[in-house]
Amino acid sequence: MLSLHHLEYSQSYRVLWLLEELGTDYELKLYQRDKKTSLAPADYKAVSPLGTSPVITDGDLNLAETSAIFDYILDQHPDSPLRPAANSAARTDYLFWFHAAQGSFMPMLLMSIVFQTLEKRSPALIRPLIKAVLAKATSAMVEPRLKLLLDKAEADLAATGWFAGESITAADMMLSYPIESAHSKGLLKEKYPNCEAWVARIKQVPSYQSAKQKDGKPSAIFQL
Repeated sequence: MLSLHHLEYSQSYRVLWLLEELGTDYELKLYQRDKKTSLAPADYKAVSPLGTSPVITDGDLNLAETSAIFDYILDQHPDSPLRPAANSAARTDYLFWFHAAQGSFMPMLLMSIVFQTLEKRSPALIRPLIKAVLAKATSAMVEPRLKLLLDKAEADLAATGWFAGESITAADMMLSYPIESAHSKGLLKEKYPNCEAWVARIKQVPSYQSAKQKDGKPSAIFQL
């Protein structure tokens, strides 16, 4: 049986949501972060080939990386509408947004988190200088790229309220982590009403809610 090794407050929440939406049999193994470092515990790192989240096991298979895990699971459900057919009108939008989630959105959010960590951990004497340098890098690289992505998301959601066709797909699930993270940082407020409405919409999906119950945390996202 497929097992999801679910680290609290991590990207593996999206895989948990996918499994709930598909209604497939799986085993959920929960792991708590170290209270001092917020990092994954040793028993989780023993399972994850990269020491990162998410990771699944299925028999002898041990697989990391969110998009790879999504494709592996969806391959076992070829008739699922969560992945539009190759000849469907929604396929191109699906492919773009499914891969943009990890390939474009997440690097910008990760860079932002790294910058914040560097500033916080830099020696007090040079912290003002580090803060100024990182602020310039953020305004020059991170913010413009995020704006382009959110602008496109806002425009594409205007058609149906979903990213690929008339209903929810795995692309929406993949995008939940970065766009909800942007929402939590206040980046959507008043500027991106379609994105804000989409965030509210996915939270009403029954499988999202059941995944949140199994996760057992007030917020299942916004940490790496």
